[in-house]
Amino acid sequence: MNFKLNIVLICFFIISTASAQKIDADAIIEKTWHIYEAWEGTEAKFTTHISSLRNDASESFEGVLQTKKDKFFLTVPEMMVWFDGATQWTYLPHSKEVNISAPSGDDLLLLNPMLFLQEYKKDYNATLTGESVFANAKAVYDITLTPRKTGTIDKIEIQIEKNASLPVKIIITMRNQLRNTIIINELKKGSHADELFSFPEASYLGVEVIDLR
Repeated sequence: MNFKLNIVLICFFIISTASAQKIDADAIIEKTWHIYEAWEGTEAKFTTHISSLRNDASESFEGVLQTKKDKFFLTVPEMMVWFDGATQWTYLPHSKEVNISAPSGDDLLLLNPMLFLQEYKKDYNATLTGESVFANAKAVYDITLTPRKTGTIDKIEIQIEKNASLPVKIIITMRNQLRNTIIINELKKGSHADELFSFPEASYLGVEVIDLR
């Protein structure tokens, strides 16, 4: 009888712990999302390291991401991307061409990883895997998001600073073995006009326009 009771208690403890982990992870992300939403606009300076787990190829670069709700403007050394919530313009300076597309889902998340705050509950299961110390000696929560459906993304690992409730590191691992590690060097509130998120044609006269929609 005692043996059976112990088994029941152990099972109850395991189930309760797993439930608590999910609730904690959700609560942490929700708090971050409320801050992000209240700001309305943000500006993030970041460093990205992209690597291939198959052939050890990698590259690193810095960039700036400005957002307003689901709109964003991304600047990295070899590319500029505008997204107004429906249409995306990708300008490639080296070839002087701009590609127009209408992305969604994982494609948008790869360019604007802050979207996970808005979309994770619908598409991902969140698990609090532990706590650790970030490079700046600040305590962080370690959270893993796993997709509910099979897609291009295998998992997303996030570190959220405990005191500020802001993300400091995001790792996106793809099913094709590509890994994108994003270190957020600075994240602050920003006020942006809607015009920032549309391609300024008058400033890029003569570029080749390729409509992929």
